[in-house]
Amino acid sequence: MSNRLFQGVVHQMRDTIDRTIGIVDEGMSIIACSDLGRIGEMCDSVTNDSFTVQEPFVSDGYTFKTFGSRPRSEYIVFVEGTDEQASKYASLLSVSFASIKQYYDEKYDRANFIKNVILDNILPGDIYLKARELRFNNEASRVALLIRVSSRNDISVYDVVQNLFPDKNKDFVININETDIALIKEIRPGIDSHDLEKLARSIVDTLSSEFYTQVAVGIGTVVDSLKELARSFKEAQVALEVGKVFDTEKSIVRYDNLGIARLIYQLPTTLCEMFLKEVFKLGSIDSLDQETLFTIQRFFENNLNVSETSRKLFVHRNTLVYRLEKIKRLTGLDLREFDDAIIFKVALMVKKYLMSNPVKY
Repeated sequence: MSNRLFQGVVHQMRDTIDRTIGIVDEGMSIIACSDLGRIGEMCDSVTNDSFTVQEPFVSDGYTFKTFGSRPRSEYIVFVEGTDEQASKYASLLSVSFASIKQYYDEKYDRANFIKNVILDNILPGDIYLKARELRFNNEASRVALLIRVSSRNDISVYDVVQNLFPDKNKDFVININETDIALIKEIRPGIDSHDLEKLARSIVDTLSSEFYTQVAVGIGTVVDSLKELARSFKEAQVALEVGKVFDTEKSIVRYDNLGIARLIYQLPTTLCEMFLKEVFKLGSIDSLDQETLFTIQRFFENNLNVSETSRKLFVHRNTLVYRLEKIKRLTGLDLREFDDAIIFKVALMVKKYLMSNPVKY
């Protein structure tokens, strides 16, 4: 519990209650007081047994009232005076501080609990028990988004994202490390994946246009229970890693839209190297110049349509056919044939993956 939070409330009440008020912790130390000079002093008026007393009690000219968890409270509020008014003040203050403590603890514990869930730092069997204790809706639909900062300034991305999602009971913004921030968002059931992209786009655009900070966002799949949140978070991580290799220009990457790139990313590098050697028996892929690779890329983008590709490239159809024949001579693959085109497309992605120097854990 933050002592500064208690002190802030005591300070606000100081003018309303024209008496000395304060709070004592379990170490019998005054942690908040309207008389600032007393903060840090030991309170001789209370003992260990005082924290088990539920009714107001008086000692040394002050009225005391416990608050916190039962049967043993964690704090005691005190009010100057032993009259009935002092007793009423003490009772009211104990209720107020107990509510503040509960709100603070729930806010902190909830965020910490979610962090432990997504990082797999809590046993699956304990998730349901802790969720019930913190009054979580275990069956709500949620999704994990991972926000990775690529360029920053003095702006706190964490604070900006928190302000974008102020509902602390449903949305949780969690610092993972100095570059990664997780957003656990509660959503309505059956939400469209494109709506999640719009949500991520709003984060990227706000940080970029208003705070000049560049970020990439990975989106996991929607899950229907807290136990599955860790999977959604891992998917968001994979989405960013795969996107960094295969879709370097994209700032938003959905896990469920990775396609074959996800499979390639999970392959051992030795297997990938073996695949390239088998595909390019006649000549290495490195023998293809940049112009040829650009032509291949446009050919794929236009669904293997020779006429459409030549039009987009502003070249004669026969020129494109000549280039495709050249590729066939060098590699043994005819990109006009669907099966060969698939093999070549996968080979290009494997090559890109290997060039990214992947580190396997």
